[in-house]
Amino acid sequence: MRTGAHLHLPAALAASALLLTTATAAAAPKVVLISLDGATPRIVDELLDTRVLPRDKGLGLLRKKGTVAFQNTTIAPSLTAPGHVAIATGSTAARNDVVANTFHLVASPFNSNVSGFGAPIGGYGIDGPVAALDPTADPIWRSLRAAGKKVVAATFAGADGVDVKVPGLVNSPIVQPASARTVDITIPFGEFGGVSAKGFLLAGADFGPAAAATTSGLQAAGRASYSPVLQKKTALDSFTLSGKTYNISVAALDTTNDGKTNYDTLVFFDDGGITAGPFALPSTGPAYVKAASKRSAGFYLEGSPRKAGLGFYVSRLAPDLSAVHIARYSAQDLPTNAAVQADVDDINTHVGFWSYQSDFRITERLTPSFALFSDEELEDIYQDQVQTFVDYQTRVALRAIERAPDADLVMVYIEQPDGSEHQFLLTDPRQPTDPLDPASIGRGQDPAKVARYQRYIEAAYTVANNAVQRIIEAVGTDRKGKPLSNVIVVSDHGFEPFHTAVNMSAILAGAGFQSTQVRAITSGPAVNLYINLQGREPGGTVSPADYVTLQQKLVDTLEGLLDTNPTYAHRRKGVKLFDKVHRRPLPGSLNDPSFGRGTDKFIGQDSGDVFAMMVPGYNFDGTQSPVVQRLGDPIVATPVLSVPNFYGAHGHDPTLEHMSAIFFAAGPDIRHGTLREVHNIDVAPTIAALLGVRTDPHVEGRVPAGLLKGKHDGKGKGHKDDDNDDCDDD
Repeated sequence: MRTGAHLHLPAALAASALLLTTATAAAAPKVVLISLDGATPRIVDELLDTRVLPRDKGLGLLRKKGTVAFQNTTIAPSLTAPGHVAIATGSTAARNDVVANTFHLVASPFNSNVSGFGAPIGGYGIDGPVAALDPTADPIWRSLRAAGKKVVAATFAGADGVDVKVPGLVNSPIVQPASARTVDITIPFGEFGGVSAKGFLLAGADFGPAAAATTSGLQAAGRASYSPVLQKKTALDSFTLSGKTYNISVAALDTTNDGKTNYDTLVFFDDGGITAGPFALPSTGPAYVKAASKRSAGFYLEGSPRKAGLGFYVSRLAPDLSAVHIARYSAQDLPTNAAVQADVDDINTHVGFWSYQSDFRITERLTPSFALFSDEELEDIYQDQVQTFVDYQTRVALRAIERAPDADLVMVYIEQPDGSEHQFLLTDPRQPTDPLDPASIGRGQDPAKVARYQRYIEAAYTVANNAVQRIIEAVGTDRKGKPLSNVIVVSDHGFEPFHTAVNMSAILAGAGFQSTQVRAITSGPAVNLYINLQGREPGGTVSPADYVTLQQKLVDTLEGLLDTNPTYAHRRKGVKLFDKVHRRPLPGSLNDPSFGRGTDKFIGQDSGDVFAMMVPGYNFDGTQSPVVQRLGDPIVATPVLSVPNFYGAHGHDPTLEHMSAIFFAAGPDIRHGTLREVHNIDVAPTIAALLGVRTDPHVEGRVPAGLLKGKHDGKGKGHKDDDNDDCDDD
């Protein structure tokens, strides 16, 4: 999904977190499903083998006490939204109709897009449009709840309580009701709160003696300064959110009693001034940030209708204030709608406002106010956000388990290591360590940066693994250390490094396609190409006969694309950019009512009329502005291939080794051993089997042979089984 150190928590919140992680559960959920976005088997194995990840905690514990699969084949395309909906439904993207992270509903206006995270699961009726009478796929929670089971979802894709409508369509009917996307406890993934991140570069001249109200407020709060408190002479920042204006001030404190002027802490506050507390969540009071800690502090925006908050991080603080660098993170909140309002209120009250997740716009300097921050500062900011957000997501999951310890199924989503792999998977000599310098590849790479980036990948897996361990501790273990719940940990896809950004718009323009007839929607290295077909698209302009011609031309264009630059394509005849190109199947007659609506194992109702995936090394994302040309490419105004500004990608052919997801499972009903291969669509039927519930008839996956104990198991090919729970693979 492409959407650092721990947050300084208010005392009440810290106490709550401690309670959650140390309390012994009176009951344990029967099944706990955890998705670690982008976790890749080869990386997990390496980190376990080198003991970067402990072998007796988190994934290491599950491997030691349960079953691990060498390969977990995901679906096409291997993207976050389709991957998670496949996990939840037990069906492929072509069947469940969530076909990319972003795509087009053919019932919507031709230039409208839908997010895969908010698209109707199992499709809808195009004519109308209307809700599907018989969806082509259903999330596992619907079968479970119909059987009287209790289900909890903590930020899991598709469980959001939203009434889904067709984007761009005036007065669109509901094509999937909130009831289909709501469980017993439904905590939706958070959202952008309306204020973007911003960087500030200050100097000593910006500060002067603090206002009397500031110093008295600090004294009342018990915050000492051993040098005179200084305050920025004007407001640090001012912004408006939902009609309310916030003016942010900043003051500097010297908290070291060493007889020297040594400012080390900044305090951020709004027009309400510095207050002493205590503060009841989601309130935080002022944000105190000690620069040396490399930790941010959360700041609740009092009075914001959607209970939004943000954070402050100090990336540089000279003791004399001659250089002060501050990051103000973007505002975030939990979406509110009637179906999930009570659960959202509970999280705001017991865990706090939706925290700030890792922001690639800062690291990639897409936010201009961070242009003059050093690479190391931006990397520190990102690390802070990684640590803080995973900690927050973990506490959200722990709160849900605390509320429903008797749940039959708990579904948890953790955003890392995906975000860090996008930013830091710098493992190919063809990747530039300086995105602005195409010569910084091969021997020109900066080895120090390569080493730093490797540490950041390790850190992301470590925080994700810690999240798994904290959840295991919450559900409890038996005397042999096996989880009391059946804990299944998967990911949605693997990861590949990429060295080249690809401009799809330039491809279409170069081949002579008209934007009123053909449009492309890309997600990572996958693309859906739509034709504006009469009778299907509202206001469609392309006749069926012209559709056939355009579809063939699109296929020929993609299949004919080659990278012949030997610096990047290490083959004599070059490398074909696309290894998988699929076209929508057509009936025998142009007059067939089903024309343009055909589906198959790769094409769903709302897939493109051509759907394609590029080979590893290439990605539609990452083109810089202005564009940076690769070494050895001809100089053209709008190149198809260029130097990208980040490093990791997914969305390739799911059968590729490095696109494999992870699969770990342990618990009272799970055997100990290894499986050669499972599929992510096997997860839903496995959960159903564990809970004794019949699966939806549209489910395509199956329970992996040899995984479960008892009547559900039939030891299958490729399974090495050992029921000795004390077996240690160290």
